[in-house]
Order: sequence, then structure tokens, then C-alpha cells
Amino acid sequence: MLDPDLDLEADLGIDTVKQAEMFAAIRAAYNIPRDENLKLRDFPTLALVIKFAQDRAALVTSSSVPPTSPAVAAQVAAPNAKSQLLTFDAANNIPRRVPVAVLRPPIDRCKPTGATLEKGQRVIVMPDKAGITDALTQVLNEKAIEVLRLDPTVTPDALIDVIHKWIAAGPVHGIYWLPALDAEGDLGKMDVNSWRDAVRVRIKLLYTSMRALYEHIAAPGTFLVSATRLGGQHGYDNAGALAPLGGAVVGFTKTYKRERAEATVKAVDFNAQASASEIADALINETLNDPGAVEIGYNNGLRWTIGLEEHSASDGKPGLTLDKNTVFVITGAAGSIVSAITTDLAAASGGTFYLLDLVAVPDPNNPDLKRFVTDKDGLKRDLFARIQARGERATPALVEKELAALERAQAAQAAIDAVRDAGGTPHYCSVNLTDPEAVARIIGQVRNNSGRIDVLLHAAGLDRSRSLAEKEPREFDLVFDVKADGFFNLLHAIGDMPLAATVSFSSIAGRFGNPGQTDYSSANDLLCKITSSFRTTRPGTRGIAIDWTAWGGIGMATRGSIPKVMEMAGIDMLPPEAGIPLIRRELTSGGTRGEIVIGQSLGVLLKEWDETGGLDTTKAACNGPMLGKVRSAGLFAPLTFETTLDPKLQPFLYDHQIDGTPVLPGVMGVEAFAEAALALLPGWYVEAIEEVSFLAPFKFYRHESRTVTVETVIQPRSNELVAQCRLIGYRSLPNQKEPQATTHFTARVLLSRTKPALKAGTPLNPEGSLINAADVYQLYFHGPAYQVVQKAWWNGKQMVGLFAENLAANHHPAELVTALAPRLIELCFQTAGLWEMGIDGRMGLPLHIDHLDVAPGVSESAHGPFYAVVTRKLDQKSFDAEVIDGSGKRLVRLSGYHTIALADSMDARKLEPLQTAMTLDMAAA
Repeated sequence: MLDPDLDLEADLGIDTVKQAEMFAAIRAAYNIPRDENLKLRDFPTLALVIKFAQDRAALVTSSSVPPTSPAVAAQVAAPNAKSQLLTFDAANNIPRRVPVAVLRPPIDRCKPTGATLEKGQRVIVMPDKAGITDALTQVLNEKAIEVLRLDPTVTPDALIDVIHKWIAAGPVHGIYWLPALDAEGDLGKMDVNSWRDAVRVRIKLLYTSMRALYEHIAAPGTFLVSATRLGGQHGYDNAGALAPLGGAVVGFTKTYKRERAEATVKAVDFNAQASASEIADALINETLNDPGAVEIGYNNGLRWTIGLEEHSASDGKPGLTLDKNTVFVITGAAGSIVSAITTDLAAASGGTFYLLDLVAVPDPNNPDLKRFVTDKDGLKRDLFARIQARGERATPALVEKELAALERAQAAQAAIDAVRDAGGTPHYCSVNLTDPEAVARIIGQVRNNSGRIDVLLHAAGLDRSRSLAEKEPREFDLVFDVKADGFFNLLHAIGDMPLAATVSFSSIAGRFGNPGQTDYSSANDLLCKITSSFRTTRPGTRGIAIDWTAWGGIGMATRGSIPKVMEMAGIDMLPPEAGIPLIRRELTSGGTRGEIVIGQSLGVLLKEWDETGGLDTTKAACNGPMLGKVRSAGLFAPLTFETTLDPKLQPFLYDHQIDGTPVLPGVMGVEAFAEAALALLPGWYVEAIEEVSFLAPFKFYRHESRTVTVETVIQPRSNELVAQCRLIGYRSLPNQKEPQATTHFTARVLLSRTKPALKAGTPLNPEGSLINAADVYQLYFHGPAYQVVQKAWWNGKQMVGLFAENLAANHHPAELVTALAPRLIELCFQTAGLWEMGIDGRMGLPLHIDHLDVAPGVSESAHGPFYAVVTRKLDQKSFDAEVIDGSGKRLVRLSGYHTIALADSMDARKLEPLQTAMTLDMAAA
């Protein structure tokens, strides 16, 4: 089969990655030095490769290239429908990430992108219909920039001609792509022609334009900025995507950035209310600033991007019941992966399956289908002989093509057999999903037979990975249309027929972009955004989109160089035993809606575009005692702050020592979280702090300085924001290469634009047995700055602590302003501690706070008196506390304050005054 004149790629199926590996092996075997000027395209055949070795070998050894055994691809047979179902164990071991909207720093606190908008530059604009183009053009004209306006009605060829003429006239510095700002309308009411025209303007012409500009929008300083109207958070909110066709534009944009990493490339999303001037200004600002993110959104006056969070599939909501009454419609049913998943679903349900694929109805009596499973090598040799017998030129590539057709036919037959074996009913339908009439006929059958669809699994798709410059229009259309047009045609045909759930096969290429996959990424991200839109347009349908990594051992990603490419990129492939039952898990284990990312290590896809996440670290406001500097604001890493604390300098450390070792007070950890949450949100307020956990004490050994790291990720919640925070310490230990990282405290900070009001109350007249500070601080370890209890009263039901006047400074420099009033919170801690010592004979250290709120602007130095009023919950496991001023207004409230006992026993002699006072009062009560 290996005729020396066969083309390596066209005839032998050896793609460029494999060719590069082959040349590297040949150079190693024959001691040929590396030639930086070598071009693979100059050696397209085996004969030329052989000549290369003969001509360049510095020393031809007596032995040729040592034989190597080709890696045997893992054959993962689809489980027999009568066998035991795969468990979810392997699937649950794979990280299940969910895309979420994450706050970005204000644009004026970000670094420059390197792109410029200066006098004399030339910028292309593809217009929208709503007037944003006019507003943007005005801003650009004011900067003396020439605007080259495209016509969205022209043919692709005419569009290319126009762009080439503009390029010939001078450099083009960037392009703004605006058609996705126009709402396409309700997809459910859109006809096929309207759909195709909307797709043409938004994505097909974008492909045409950027292919023509591929060599020109590539260098630093050039840019592609696309705009969408998905809702301001790219559809990752409760309302879902507003104009989901923008998803195709975002998917394309992300992949263009992967191919042209040095250019400034962004997809900027807006809500429905954003005005033309607001959008124009934002597009200009995004062009010039923030090199750390590609997906940007504007909503509620804030900037957003898209990050990832891990969530379990079990979310407490009911899942679907899969049984003999369940009706499935599955596209791409002849794919080996889909066949295995169908087998799993059939075994779990025994339901009715409509299996759709372009492959003709398989002949169950075709002996080649059985040989494909039992004797693939022998079948290859027979196919080679058959091709020769037909008088055709037999090549390995042609054999593989015929073998692939048999593979799909065998997979289709396996799916049919699996449904039957499970007692279900299979209906196999050969259909081109891009043919709306053919799709409508099949859905009509489903309507007549069942009247509903319980699960629509849209798995059809193909990939032709090739850089945009090499991707022909026919290829782009083929890859994009099967997924995108296919999904639209299905939904259009289904109409208002009950549809319980959809599951769309997306890809990590859709979520992150991937070189060579502009079409695949565009189609996949479009599926994700249509799925997102169901939250509003089809609330009765559970829309699920799965961003898979490539599968190992089964499917098209196991062929050619894909596994090697994945390995080089640090991306793990998905084991079939994890992927096969995953659809069933998502449908049955909870109420999954929206997009999920499935994959172990994601390698380069999670690499930040900028080392500080695009943030200009000199511009972040760190005005409190717990934030020294901001380090970064990554896409997939939290907003991170660092401060170095010296226990010889900071009063809250040298006056807070346990057994001679300074320990960071829990209240200063809470203060750090408040400061971090507010650092990029001027004008916002801390509404409350929830689920504060004190996991491990942060100690300053040998009284040496240590760096405190505070991380926060800020996300939307209703009309407010929530900041997930943690405080981390790093220690270099002997014989360890990497510092040991310990998470000491965690909490969730709720933020509001509205200033919380003080709660009115009744003035307090403390009563009960008096406890003096002298008795308190022979028990506590606190120094002067943290001796916050001046005196206390015990009445048998409550412990009341009076805040001490004229305390020493809490921190240095003293003029730094705290976000909370940490020592008023400490007053609650210590007052609750008196209760525990007096009644339980133990000293409790902070362990957890369920809920904490502090009135904004409260100052410890304000005119008092301040009283902490502490009561014990009925379960005797935690305390509630509040701090009120002399008029009874509530300044601080703690709910569910839990402690953990200090290991050392307490001195009974020192406890006696406290216990005597509390015992007498209890007897009187």
C-alpha cells in the first residue's frame, strides 16, 4: 500500500503534526541536524522524504530506523444493554465545571491592550441595524480615524473584493463586528429563511471577513472586537441569553484569539437596555484596555467575564425518570460515542428511541459489520483488494474512508440492537439535519406516535480542524450547519410539542476557543446560548449543553494526531467509562440546566492571557490594614491580594498571642474579606457576611513576619453581589520544594449598592452580677489593644459586655480605615467566651459564624457606650449576639456563633471569681 509517490496527507492520512513527528524521528535516526528553514510542504510524498534522508544524513548507520510497535488504540465496546449499567463513579471523578459570570475590574484599573486608536488609522465596521454603528463612527471620526463600513447585504465574494481593495490602499488596524447587537427575535417564530439570513450576516460573513484579514489582524496593536446582546453576562444569568445567535459570534471570536494571540480580540456583551452611546464608549474602552479577558460583559453598571465553578450534578432537585415510556430523539446516532451512550440510556429505560443520522439504514446481515469488530486488520486488507479490483488507486487514506463508513454503519446497528435488547423500540431514520423538510417529516412521526419528546439528544456533528486561513467556505459551512442548522430545524419542527429536556453535544472548543476550529467553536457556542435562552423562551424544557473534552479510546478524537496534540496542550482526554453514563447522570441525578464543562486537566485552555489578569496592580484601591497590594485578577483564578504583617509592629498581633505565639484574630480575617470584596467596588456596601469558617489558626512563628494572601471571586446574586473569599498562608518547610499552602479562613460576603440602615431598638440598662475586667483578663490571653471588655453582667439568661473606652490602636498605621468594626465583633466573641468559661469551664476559640452583619460606617472610636448582648441558642451549641449603642440601635449582629475548645485546661483558681458571680445570679434567677 505504501507507494513512494503517495501524498502523505491526501493518500496516507498523515497530517502535519504526524509529519513533524516523523521528520524528528528520521533526523534522530540519521543524525541530521535541525534545519529551521525546512518546510514540510516541500516533502509531500514518501519518495521525497526518503530523498531528504539520503541527501542530509551526516552518518548513515548500518541499521535503519529501529522498528517501533504502533500504539494500539483502546477499543471500548459499548456495554450490552442486558448487562449491568455502568455506575456514576468514574463520571463523578471527573471535574464538573459550570461557567459563571465573574466580576472584572473597572476598565480604568486595567492595563493597556497595546491596540491604539489614533489619527490616520483605518478601521472596518460591520454595522448593526439599531444605530450603534453611527454612535461608534462618530467617536472614531472624532479621533480622526477613517471608518470603512461594510455592506451586510453583499455576497461573500464581493465582500472579499472590497476588503482586498481596502488592504491594498493601506493598513487596516482593526475591525468592529456589530450585527449580533440586533435581536433576531423569537427562534420559535423564526422561519428557515430568516434563520439562514441571520446566520449569514452574523457568522458566515464574519468568517469571510476575518479569513480575508487573517494576515492583517494578527500583530500586536491590531484588533477584532465583536459585540453581542446576550444580556450583559453572556447568557450566564437567570434570564438566559437574550439574542442567542450572538453565541456563534462569541465562539468564533474566542477561536480567532487562539489563532491570533498577539492581536487584541474580544467579544463584548450588553443587556437590552444599553444605549448606543454606552455601547460605543465601551467598545472603544475595551479596545484600548484590559488584555486579560476575551469575553467581557456589561450589566448593572459593572464589567463581567466568564469563569468556572465546580458543582455536583446532584443539586437537590428532582431528575427525570427514565423508563419504558420515555421517548428519545437522538441525532448523530451512528457515531461510536453516541452509540455507546444510546446503549446506556436504552439499558436504563427500555424506552422508545428515534435514531437519526445521515448514514443509511444499516444492513444487519452485512458481514463487514461483524468483521469490523472482530477482524479489523483483515477487513482493511480486503478493502484494499476490493478497491484495486474496481480499477481504482488503492491508498491507505481511501481504505480508511471506507472503513470509517463501515464504522458508522456498525455503530448505528449496535444502537438499534441495544434498544431492542433492552426491550425498547428503535426507529432508525436516515436524514440530513440541514434539510428542514426531512427533519419535519421525522418529527411529525414522533408527534403522531407519541405526542411528546422526553429527551432530545443533539449529538450530530463533525470536525475538520484547520486554521482559518486554510479553511474553505464549503468546509466551514459543512461543520457549522450540521450542528447549528440541525438544532434549529429540530426545534422549529418540534414547535410547541412538549419537550422535557434537550442535551446538546458542545465542546471545550465552544467554551474556550481552539486553534483550527472557528466553525466548530462557533456552532458549539451557539448551541450553548440557544440552550441558555430556554430559561426564558422554553421554561418547561430543561436545556443542557455539555462542553466535552475529547474522548479517549472511542470516537473521532482517537484518530490521527489529536491525542498527541491534546497531550502537548496538557489537556486530558475523557475515559469512556466516565463519559458513557454521564448523560444519564445529568438527566436523572438532579435538575441540571445550562452549560457544563466536562474534563480533567484543561491545560493551556486555563492559561491566563496576561500575568496579572489584565489588572494594573498599581491602580487597585487597598486602603485598609489587611490588604497590602493586589497581585492579580485572573479569568480562572480569583482576585488576589497580599499583605505582609509584622507581629512586632501590628497591635492586633502582639496583643493577640496564645502561648507566646502571635495569632491572627478571627475578626481581622473577617475584616480582610470585607476589604477585598469592596476593593474594586467603590460606592458599594457590605450587606452581610455568611458562613464564616475559622479552619486553622494563622500563627506568626518566632514572631517573624508572614504574608497573608486573600482571594475573592465576586459573582452576581439577584440584584446584589456575593464574594466568595478565603485567607491563605504559605510556609516553606524543610525538604519541600513548594511552599505548604493552608486555607485558614473562608467566608461569603454579600454586597449591596444600598446602604444598610441601622436597626432601631430600646436602650439597655444592664442588670445582673457584675464581672470586672480584672477578672476577665486574668483568664483571657489578650493584650491591651484587645482587652475590649470593660465589664460584663450576667443575669442568668444573657451575658452583656461593655466595650472598653480608650483602647490602644488596633493597627498600624492607625489612620487606615477598616471596612467593619472588628473589635466590636471581638466584643461579641469575648462576651460569649465569658459565658462558656463561667458555665462550661472551657475557653472557646472562634470556629464558625452562620451570619454576620455590621452597620456601615460604624467606628470603634465613636461615642459609646456599646454593649454586646449574647444569648445561647436552645440547642446549646452556638450563640447569637448583637452590639447596640446607648440608644439601643443595633450596630453588629451575629447569628450562629460556634466555638471550639482550647486544648489546655483552665486554671480553676482564676475561673473562680467568674463562676461564683454567674452561679449566684443563676440561683437568684
